[in-house]
Amino acid sequence: MGGSGCGKSTVLKSMIGLLRPAAGSIVVDTDDYWAGSAARRTAIGRRFGVLFQSGALWSALTVGENVALPLRMFTRLPDTAINRLVRLKLSLVGMEHAVEQLPAELSGGMRKRAGLARALALDPDVLFFDEPSAGLDPITSSRLDDLILNLRDGLGATIVIVSHELPSLFAIADDGVFLDAETKTAIAHGSPSALRDSCPDPQVEAFMRRERPEALTAGNQTQP
Repeated sequence: MGGSGCGKSTVLKSMIGLLRPAAGSIVVDTDDYWAGSAARRTAIGRRFGVLFQSGALWSALTVGENVALPLRMFTRLPDTAINRLVRLKLSLVGMEHAVEQLPAELSGGMRKRAGLARALALDPDVLFFDEPSAGLDPITSSRLDDLILNLRDGLGATIVIVSHELPSLFAIADDGVFLDAETKTAIAHGSPSALRDSCPDPQVEAFMRRERPEALTAGNQTQP
C-alpha cells in the first residue's frame, strides 16, 4: 500500500516475474525466482494468478476463450475438459452467462470478474491483484472485495493486493507493507487497522486516516 508513485506496481511486477529486481531477491518458498532457469521460472509462475488493473483481456477473444487461454498454453487437456473448466471458473465469479461475449460488451466490473476467472484458470496458490478497484464505482468495488474474500476462503489461496483504496485495504488485508515514494522503500509494516490506529510514522497514519500529515500533527499538538 502507499501513495501514487511509491513503487507498488513495480514491486508487484518483480514478484510475478515481469521485471527483474535491481537488487535483492524474490523467494517463493525456498526457490530464488530469478536465480533459476527459464523453465524453473515458468514452473513457479504457473502457481500464480494475476488480475491486472484493466482486466487485460484479449479484445478479439470471447470471455470463454480468454479464460481457456492459460489452459491451452500450459496443459494438454482435451477441449471438452477445458470447456468444463472455463464454465466452472466463470461460475465462481458469477460470469458464466458471458462465456460467448467479447470484452467490449462488458462493463468495467464484469471485465474485472472475467479477468479474475482467467487468473483462476490454473488453480493458483497465490492470487495477485493490481489495483482491483481502480475505475469501479463504490458498490461494484465493494462487491469485488467480497468476491476476493470468498475466493480466498473457498480456495485457500494467498491474496497479494496492491492498492491505495482504503475501503478495499481495510476489507481485504490482514497484513501490509507501506511504501514511501520519497525514500523508495518500505517504512511501515502491519495490518491496515494497526497502521491507522498506532503507527508512529505520521505520514503513514495520515494516509490511513485520509488526512494531511500537517493537519494530523496540528491536532495532536492541541491535545492536553
